[in-house]
Amino acid sequence: MKKLKFLISLRAEDTNYQKQNAIAAQETAARLDVDVQILYAGNDAITQSEDILKAIRSSVNFRPDGIICTPVGTTLLRVAREAAVAGIAWAIVNREWDYPEELRQSSQIPIFSVTVDHREIGSIQGRQIGALLPEGGTVLCVVGPTGHPIRDQRLTGMEEAKPPNVELRTIITDWTLDGTNKAASRWLQSKAPYESKVALVAGQNDDIAMGARRALEDHTNDDQWKRWKSLPYIGCDYLPGTGQEWVRRGLLKASIINPPPAGLALEMMVKAIRTNENPPEKATVTPVSYPALEDLRPNRERDSASRHSTDLRKIGSGRRERFSC
Repeated sequence: MKKLKFLISLRAEDTNYQKQNAIAAQETAARLDVDVQILYAGNDAITQSEDILKAIRSSVNFRPDGIICTPVGTTLLRVAREAAVAGIAWAIVNREWDYPEELRQSSQIPIFSVTVDHREIGSIQGRQIGALLPEGGTVLCVVGPTGHPIRDQRLTGMEEAKPPNVELRTIITDWTLDGTNKAASRWLQSKAPYESKVALVAGQNDDIAMGARRALEDHTNDDQWKRWKSLPYIGCDYLPGTGQEWVRRGLLKASIINPPPAGLALEMMVKAIRTNENPPEKATVTPVSYPALEDLRPNRERDSASRHSTDLRKIGSGRRERFSC
């Protein structure tokens, strides 16, 4: 029997979440005995389209049996149509789309999406804020690029779920730790940090929550950093090596378990091809607060990592010790 092969097209290697999607796909491929090729688009929509079209138009022997894509820009309707005509299975991960019914009606190949409930992620963060700030206050919310659908869905969920006594102030950045460090550094040069007393810092993922924390550490004096360091920081994704470690060390007070969907998408696609059964049009990964919301409330016993949060500065040296990422 022919060994199935799949193309996994991801946005870029600039975030741990994208890297974990690649790892999830590779682990699933090994378990199911299929081949995968991982391509990163470098956050360039044209590069992504060209890479996928090149694979679709290759000779039959080299053509993938299925393509799983995390879109950089649009959801690639034209590319998806060409894949369907070529008989190549197609899945979008981590994004909403508006054309699967059109393609599914005209093709028998598996066409579906696997997404995360991003509005629920925002809602969970809103409830985490309520648990951590029972008396309300100002929250510095570090968000993704303007107009990005994931950013907008998460922000809407947060605004709907946060208590009315909580006010949001936003910093716009990309999805990376380094990009957020630069954006937060610029914000610190304005009057905004001194016009409102921030009580909590929320990042739309763990990387940008920590990018904000790094900027605050690097660009404030000792007295200012003492206050910023004492605040709760929350993020999202809770991935190995980053979010999980940062929560354990007390650098993040909370995160959200948000498993990368590429592995599930590959499993669904392989099963659909092998059984000749079309999967559901849409599968949704449900996020979960970590720790549980009830464990974040002030009257609960503090986790030891939260009680003894890591001091990022060398004692007595006058120099600040960086956390490792």
